[in-house]
Amino acid sequence: MAQRDLHSRFKTDSMDPTRALVTNVKRLIVKVGTAVVTRADGRLAVGRLGALCEQLKELNSQGYEIVLVTSGAIGLGRQRLRYRNLVNSSLADLQNPQIELDGKACAAVGQSSLMALYDTLFSQLDVTSSQHLVTDNDFRNVSFRKQLSETLRSLLALKVIPIFNENDAVSTRRAPYEDSSGIFWDNDSLAGLLALELKADLLVLLSDVEGLYSGPPSDPNSMLIHTYVKEKHQREVTFGDKSRLGRGGMTAKVNAAVCAAFAGIPVVITSGFATDNIIKVLQGKRVGTLFHQDAHLWTSAKEVGARDMAVSARECSRRLQAMNSEDRRKILLDIADALEANESLIKVENEADVAAAQDAGYEKSLVSRLALKPGKIAALARSIRVLADMEEPIGRVLKRTELADGLILEKTSCPLGVLLVVFESRPDALVQIASLAIRSGNGLLLKGGKEAKRSNAILHKVITSAIPSNIGDKLIGLVTSREDVPDLLKLDDVIDLVIPRGSNKLVCQIKDSTKIPVLGHSDGICHVYVDKSAKIDIAKNIVLDAKIDYPAACNAMETLLVHKDLSCNGLLNELIVELQHEGVTLYGGPRASSLLNLPEAHSFHHEYNSMACTVEIVDDMQAAIDHIHQHGSSHTDCIVTQNHEVAESFLHGVDSAAVFHNASPRFCDGARFGLGAEVFNLPNFRCR
Repeated sequence: MAQRDLHSRFKTDSMDPTRALVTNVKRLIVKVGTAVVTRADGRLAVGRLGALCEQLKELNSQGYEIVLVTSGAIGLGRQRLRYRNLVNSSLADLQNPQIELDGKACAAVGQSSLMALYDTLFSQLDVTSSQHLVTDNDFRNVSFRKQLSETLRSLLALKVIPIFNENDAVSTRRAPYEDSSGIFWDNDSLAGLLALELKADLLVLLSDVEGLYSGPPSDPNSMLIHTYVKEKHQREVTFGDKSRLGRGGMTAKVNAAVCAAFAGIPVVITSGFATDNIIKVLQGKRVGTLFHQDAHLWTSAKEVGARDMAVSARECSRRLQAMNSEDRRKILLDIADALEANESLIKVENEADVAAAQDAGYEKSLVSRLALKPGKIAALARSIRVLADMEEPIGRVLKRTELADGLILEKTSCPLGVLLVVFESRPDALVQIASLAIRSGNGLLLKGGKEAKRSNAILHKVITSAIPSNIGDKLIGLVTSREDVPDLLKLDDVIDLVIPRGSNKLVCQIKDSTKIPVLGHSDGICHVYVDKSAKIDIAKNIVLDAKIDYPAACNAMETLLVHKDLSCNGLLNELIVELQHEGVTLYGGPRASSLLNLPEAHSFHHEYNSMACTVEIVDDMQAAIDHIHQHGSSHTDCIVTQNHEVAESFLHGVDSAAVFHNASPRFCDGARFGLGAEVFNLPNFRCR
C-alpha cells in the first residue's frame, strides 16, 4: 500500500499543527499498561482489551505495521494464584495472614492466560498475532538483536501483529524498580527499545489517565500537558503514585518517552480507557501528551495555558470593574473606531474564511453566517456606540431594605466574573460578546468556530488593541483549539459561567463535562401563526421578512402555521406563491402537503437555516399553540391577527422567550430592543 494511501481513512480537518507528524507514520509501537489490561480487582479488563484489539485490527487493515508491548501478566497471575490458594485452603489456613506471592511465579502463570486472550480476540477479528518473551540479557547479544529485527520485519510484512512482554519469570534482576543499569527495566522501556531497534515512526504508551499532568491527576489544579518540553516540564511536573498493579507508573512512561523522543522517535502517552484514542492520535487530534525532540522549537514564548488565560482574564476584569463608567464607555467607543479603521483588513481575513468554507463544501447556511456582508462592520460599530451610551450596569441599587434602625441592606448589580463563551461560525458574535463583557465589567474567554478562525483572530486583535494597558489585553482571551475547551471546563474555581451557542449536542456535551454553571442556547425553531382574521398585506410582509431577511439567523421563521379557513379564501395560496416567488423551498405537514401538493417535511422540529421552511394547517389558535409547544424550541413565536382577544390569548399561552403580535420574529434582537447588542435568547429563562 502506498504511503499516501495509509491515512485516507483517518484524514481529518481538525488535525492539530503539532500532530502533523502522524501523516508520515507507517510503523508504530503500542504499549499497554497493567492498569489498562486489568481491572481494580486484578481480573482482565476484557472490554478494554477488546476495544484495543479492534483499533489495532483497523490500523492493520489500513496498512500500518504494528507491534504491541503488553503488561499485565504479573497482576493477572497474582489474581489467579490467590484464587487457587483460597480454593485449596483449610479453615485454619484462612485464619493465617496471606503469604505474599512470588512475582516470578505470578508472571509465569499470568503470561499464558494473557496471551491466550489476545490470541482469541485477534482470531475473532481475523488478525494473526505472534508471542515474544524477552529479557534484558537477550538484548546484550548482538546476534539476538539482529535476528529479532529480521524476524519482526518478516512478520510485519505478513501483516502479523507481534506481541511482546518482558519474561519476568526468568529475569535475573532482583530489584527491577531500582535497577536501571540494564538495557531495559520494564515494559515501557522495552517498548522504547523496540521502537529504536525497528526504527518505528511512532510510539504510543497507553495508561489509565489522559496523559501527563502538571501534578497528580486527582488534583483538580493539575492540567494536562499536551506537548512535553523537557526544559520546562522536567522541573515543574510532580508525579503521583506508581502503577496500581504494575512495576512502572507515569514516571517510567515519561522516562521511556523522553529517551525515545530524544533518539528521534515521537511518543504519545494517552489513555487506554478510551475506545478510540489510538485512532485519534493517528488522526492528528490533540489527545494525550506528545514527546518530540523538536518540541521546544514549537512552543511559542507567547503560548498560554488554559488556567493562565482564565486567571489573566479574571485579574484584568477586576481592574476593569474598578474603572469609572466613563472610562469603560471610552473603551467601547475606541473599539468602535478601531473596527471602522480596520474594516479593509477585517474584510480580507473574512473573505479568506468564506473562500475556504466554500472550497471545503460547507452548507450555504454556514457560509452565510460566516460572511461579514457590506455594512456589517459599520452596523457593529453603531451598536457598540449605543451600548456605550446605555445606563451604567454596574453598581446599580436594585433594592434597598432597612433591616433595623440604621442598618440598611442594599441589593446592587455586579459583574458575573469570567465568562467562557463557545459560539458558532458567526464572527460578528465575537464583537457583540466582547462589547457586552466590557460594558458589564466581565472577563471573557472566547472559542469560535474553526471556519471563522482568521476572522476571529483579526477581530480579537483589533478589539484587544483598543483596551488600555492599565487594564490589559488579556481581559479577552481567544481560544484557538477545541482541545483546550476540556481544560477550561475544569476551571470551576476561575470561570464563573459557560455560555455555549450551537447545537443541542454541543450544549449537552458541555453541560455533562463541567461543574461550572452553563447557560445553554441551541435551536431556533421559530413559528409564525397566521390567524383567520389576519390582514393579507400585514401577513405577507411579516412572513416574507421572517424567512428571507436572514434565513441563517436563529430568529428566522422555520414553520408557517395557517388557520384552516385561509385555505378556503385564497390567503394561504397567496402566501405560498409569495414565498416560492422569493425562492423559498417549501415542505408541508400532513395536511398542507396533501392540500398544496408539497413534499412532506421529515420533521416539524427542524431548523433549516436556509431558504426553506415548513408549512402546516391548523384548526385554530389553540391548535397552533399546541403545535408550537410540541415541536418548537421556545425561542421566538409570532401571531398575525386583527383580533385583539385572540392575540392576547396567544401572547399569554405560548411558552417561549419572545412572543410577538403582528411583528416578525426577526425583531427579536438585543440591538433592536435598545440593549446595544444581541447574543443570546435563552428559552429556559422566559423573561417576555
